[in-house]
Amino acid sequence: MRSLGLDWYIVPTTDYHGSEYVPPHFRFREFLSGFTGSYGTLLIGLESAHLWTDGRYFLQAEAQLSGSQITLMKIGVPEVPGLSRFLEENISSNQTLGFDGRLMSIEGGEIFESICKRTGASLISDVDLAERVWKNRPKLVSSPIYRLPIEVTGKTSDEKISDVRAEMAAKGAGVLILTNLEEIAWLFNLRGSDIKHTPVFYAFALIEKSHCTLFTSKDMLPQDFPTDKVKNYHDIYKDLSAISPCEKVWISKTQGSFSIFKGLRKFTEAADDSAASDGSRPCEGRKSASGSKFIFDPTPISLMKAAKNQIEIKATKTAHLKDGIAMVNFLFWIKRNIGKVPISELSASEVLEEYRKKQDGYMEPSFTTISGYGANGAIIHYTPTADSNKTLSPHGFLLLDSGGQYCCGTTDITRTIALGPLTGKMKKYYTAVLKAHISLASSEFPKGTAGASLDAPTRLPLKALGLNYNHGTGHGVGHMLSVHEGPQNISPRGTAQPLVPGMITSNEPGVYIPNEFGIRLENEILCTEKKNGMLKFETITLCPFDSDAILPEELTKKEKKWLNDYHEMVNFLLSPYLDEDAAAWLKTATSEI
Repeated sequence: MRSLGLDWYIVPTTDYHGSEYVPPHFRFREFLSGFTGSYGTLLIGLESAHLWTDGRYFLQAEAQLSGSQITLMKIGVPEVPGLSRFLEENISSNQTLGFDGRLMSIEGGEIFESICKRTGASLISDVDLAERVWKNRPKLVSSPIYRLPIEVTGKTSDEKISDVRAEMAAKGAGVLILTNLEEIAWLFNLRGSDIKHTPVFYAFALIEKSHCTLFTSKDMLPQDFPTDKVKNYHDIYKDLSAISPCEKVWISKTQGSFSIFKGLRKFTEAADDSAASDGSRPCEGRKSASGSKFIFDPTPISLMKAAKNQIEIKATKTAHLKDGIAMVNFLFWIKRNIGKVPISELSASEVLEEYRKKQDGYMEPSFTTISGYGANGAIIHYTPTADSNKTLSPHGFLLLDSGGQYCCGTTDITRTIALGPLTGKMKKYYTAVLKAHISLASSEFPKGTAGASLDAPTRLPLKALGLNYNHGTGHGVGHMLSVHEGPQNISPRGTAQPLVPGMITSNEPGVYIPNEFGIRLENEILCTEKKNGMLKFETITLCPFDSDAILPEELTKKEKKWLNDYHEMVNFLLSPYLDEDAAAWLKTATSEI
């Protein structure tokens, strides 16, 4: 940093596409800090270092940063300044802030650019310190890219591109730049395995009025993919100069990289300067109503892929059927074997993975399994390691949050399992979480309702006991894509995006008692429309809740009916695929209460 004249350097947790899960090549923050959580930003100064992360990772970050001299900055805690405010208060006019603009969103880059202007500091946004200091940095390896059949997608790629162009025309955009890997994979009906847990491939895309270009590894594409539509992955940066300065460009401010935006801005400003110097008239009509040469709204694909079509929904339900079979076989196994054979957090998750592998079309986990016994269950995003791995005993709770990528869809499920006797407190809290879960699952709401409006009512059964949870209640789930998908969510800090029919969202309230136990109950719910025009949810995850942990007297008649109806459906749909012993166990596990 000193050799480059840098006083501060920002290291985010992402790749060139804003991906949530990134391959080892991009894990520079983890390399520097030792913190392995999936969310966090490291700020390195010449005299200090600070790491920001959210409530999911407070306990984990405290443990992993211990002794590192890196200060943990807890996002959302009132007295803790955010990264922007911290920089505003600590950077001075004679200092320089740096980051790799390929890893920074346009929105983020503009924030830091503005801070530097206000404070008189300098900004360098094209420096990659990872290449300079990370010895033996893992290489970025491409994987084969394959097509999805129409039986899974419901629409051809050409049909999707036509829909996108219609949205571009309505906005007056001549060019759409796509950087989000899930959006690109969805648009072209292609998948890969460049990123663990997410079947996507590294690519950019340019969609124009009469042509589209995919920037990716050419030799990884299916042989019949049109070669006139493909260029090499890194060509995107030089091809920015070929975009006509008279075209209005649509690029998402939250997904597009600051480097791409700076390149576009440089070429359009150069065109303006050239027009001014030779007296020619600059391009007319390229500016939007706001006067910008750019449209920074979320891309049209964001909502298109979130609102699944009927074919995608049918395929996803098939994935949940397969996942339910695996989950029930696992629950039967652990209930039968706990206390009789050695089982640990890691071995339990490995057994569940083996049951998933027996399902036709199973590919890989949709995220790293969270398997937390006892106090480890209170760490919201705990992942067992060889050092932390606990042996399970025939009492208390095991919190198991897992999911699968199948050739027909993506799943995400959490069950908190009673391994034996529970305390009255455990049962009371489990029942309260179940009541919160049922509250959201049985919600009905008018069109135009955003997820934030559903979050507060969901928490009421917990708040009645003085409890809460430090994470959102629900996130969107992709269709054979990322297990965490926007634009919708259900959270106190939710987006303004209304829920619409076809959206699949998680339903996962929880309770976390430090040094004691954690409880989370998660299903996926499909937004549907009633005959009267109101919206409601259909639960599509198939797996029983643990009756050994429920206090029936704490449930209302309406809650009991919901639970009994759900369990009846689970038993009806799954039992034909189970062996006799597992089917008998499921029948008991779904008995009416």
